[in-house]
Amino acid sequence: MRHVPPLLTRAAAVGVALVTLSVAAACGSSGGDDSAGGGNASGGGKFDPAKCQGGTLYVLNQKDITHLDPARLYTSGGGNIPSLLFRTLTTRNRAGGAEGAKVVPDLATNTGVASDDAKTWTYTLRGDLKFSDGSKITSKDVKYGIERSFAPELPGGAPYLRDWLSGAADYQGVYKDPAGIKSIETPDDKTIVFHLRKPEGDFPFLATATQFAPVPKAKDTGVKYENKPVSSGPYQVESYQKNKKLVLTRNPHWSRSVDKNRLACPDRVEITSGLDAAVINQRIFTGAGKDANAVTTDTDLGPSELARLGNDPELDKRVAKGHFPFLYYIAFNLKQKPFDDPKIRQAISYAVSRTSVINAVGGTALADPATTFLPAQKSMGYQKYDYFPAGTNGNPAKAKQLLAEAGHPNGITVPLTYVSDSKDGTGPGAATAVQDALKKAGITVKPQGLETDAFYEQTGDPKKEPGMMLFGWGADWPSGFPFLQPIFDGRQIPPQGNYNLAQYDDPKVNAEFDEIAKITDPAQAAKRYGQLDAQLGKQALTVPLYTTKDLVMYGKNVQNAFVSDWTGKYDVAMLSVK
Repeated sequence: MRHVPPLLTRAAAVGVALVTLSVAAACGSSGGDDSAGGGNASGGGKFDPAKCQGGTLYVLNQKDITHLDPARLYTSGGGNIPSLLFRTLTTRNRAGGAEGAKVVPDLATNTGVASDDAKTWTYTLRGDLKFSDGSKITSKDVKYGIERSFAPELPGGAPYLRDWLSGAADYQGVYKDPAGIKSIETPDDKTIVFHLRKPEGDFPFLATATQFAPVPKAKDTGVKYENKPVSSGPYQVESYQKNKKLVLTRNPHWSRSVDKNRLACPDRVEITSGLDAAVINQRIFTGAGKDANAVTTDTDLGPSELARLGNDPELDKRVAKGHFPFLYYIAFNLKQKPFDDPKIRQAISYAVSRTSVINAVGGTALADPATTFLPAQKSMGYQKYDYFPAGTNGNPAKAKQLLAEAGHPNGITVPLTYVSDSKDGTGPGAATAVQDALKKAGITVKPQGLETDAFYEQTGDPKKEPGMMLFGWGADWPSGFPFLQPIFDGRQIPPQGNYNLAQYDDPKVNAEFDEIAKITDPAQAAKRYGQLDAQLGKQALTVPLYTTKDLVMYGKNVQNAFVSDWTGKYDVAMLSVK
């Protein structure tokens, strides 16, 4: 679960630490002629996956990959660059748009067999799996990889397993407790069984995280393992200079016959880190020399690049478009007055100008107005509603009416806390847009800007939390669970790191989360999450402002650059170069 700005949220989705993006971290159609998930025609000619072998793909990034140890990567869908090195029990479907939001088998033969109301999940591994050193991959390697991710020496991975696995809350990893976790069973080399402490219908989504990548115990060197990890994916590490360059070459024991998910067309992948965002975009735009074979996994287009689009058809063809599910919104603390009064929250909902907020963060090329908490993605259960229609520029008359009904005919003064060093929907531009719109309705906003660390420290502490805040939320995987439960489940209010900013606790809503968790059919679960979102929306617990769009450039020799609803970025495992 991630609350950080899109760029860090996307790190959860692709396994890369990012710096400045206009949008976040999991949706969308893509550029070129790949809107249905196929390849684009850039680089000359129709893309043919059967003939895509060869060449070097260059990845130009601002930040380095966080770690090369699968235990320390916070990923979903298998990651992006990590997916070149590590296979997991399940992974994301390699397709554009909504098709890319589906879970498919990877190391396993299916997405998991659930029993006991989704408290037990059983996986069977394929029989033809090998590591890059030629040794066989077994279920025990998967179990060991998971158990080492609990070691305090290897922090950084997704936190769900400690909470979900039965009896794992206090486990300290294989180095301190080699006996392992009893709730993970490997009755034979091809079978692995997980026993959970409560139903978790989303377990196949979690099984895409790199904690589920196999690690051979005999090759584990602890904290040094990431210097030369043993690969289960299509590539292996040739050389690595942290914060400078990572070079990947083919894993001789991988083939498409044993991995139906990844094309892995280039013979070599070179990832260069430490570059400036403007430099990255300029190099890919120009496409001189090797840069014609270049992409980026952590840099969106900036204002100067956006200004050139629409005027240059050739450049327009080289932009992949998507919608990672990330929402910016106004959050209320219902424990503080006047936000305990639903009429006040409704008045603010009517008063906002989403157009002004979107203009403040870069315009409609980068954002879509939102009136629902769930982003407009089928996989998450989106149901359209707008209970407090503000139009494009706000409805101050209706807001004033509600203020009068709440006993404030002469207006009211409210605080607004935002991130002073941010340029997205939590930053000063968005705060000013909200302030100006509310002023027209007789609502005086007193803004308070905090630097990023101070902001999240204060908003995450229920005792120190402000009354009204600008906030953003993205999903670790494309389902309603990681989007709704951390925000609205009353049992999810810890003393630190709290995201349920409303401090909302309704036993019926909590029970509904538990009931949906028993559902193993993603489509059925999505429908229930959509219904729950529509129910919660009536209470004006938040004011949704906008969801983000992704625009990313790729080199003129790059083909098959489609974007899925899971990552919001093109998939490096599916790219080819001329």
